Amino acid sequence: MISFDFMAVLAEWPLLLKGLAWTLGLTLVSTPLGLAIAVLGAWSRACGPVWLRRMLGLYVELLRNTPFIVQLFFVFFGLPALGIKLSPELASVIAMTLNLGAYGTEILRAGIQATPRGQWEAAQSLALSRMQTFTRVVLPPALQRVWPAMTSQIIIVMLGSAVCGQISTEELSYAVNLIHSRNFRAFEAVFIATATYLLLAILARKLLMWAGPRFVFGRRSA
Repeated sequence: MISFDFMAVLAEWPLLLKGLAWTLGLTLVSTPLGLAIAVLGAWSRACGPVWLRRMLGLYVELLRNTPFIVQLFFVFFGLPALGIKLSPELASVIAMTLNLGAYGTEILRAGIQATPRGQWEAAQSLALSRMQTFTRVVLPPALQRVWPAMTSQIIIVMLGSAVCGQISTEELSYAVNLIHSRNFRAFEAVFIATATYLLLAILARKLLMWAGPRFVFGRRSA
């Protein structure tokens, strides 16, 4: 007869809380950095010189067409060959940031390309610089258009942090693996991890969709 003992896993709650804290911390640090790269990348690909657009295109295609775990391993195991040794936590943040930046660049570029040409021309007729036109006229409505997709990508990156345990970053999946290696309650441990990630994703989506119009692009008509 199959019996479950979830309390054997929940008894390790300090370890679970530590893993949860690391998962949230990695996400909270990498998200604004990744969005900053996305904004700069989208502007450069839309308005930058040809050489910069090509360089960014290479970065975007490289990151979008390779697995996240390979990118993580390259940062953590590959860079030391160049004399750059990183802690597991810093390597995780860098990998997550670069991954979100690449996907976010293309998401935001789609929003920028949907901006009517007349808005650019109207801003130029008011003697706004190209930077002012982008930051004040083009970027806010573009962010509004793509915010649901950007929110989904942020959540994907947050859930992708589960593989960071492979380089000993003490996030949630690392904690869960450690717990079931101690008590052999694999089903219970994985079930609790799954429920926790699901709850995190739901709460993160609600928070981001609430925060977007208030702090990111402002309230605007469609």
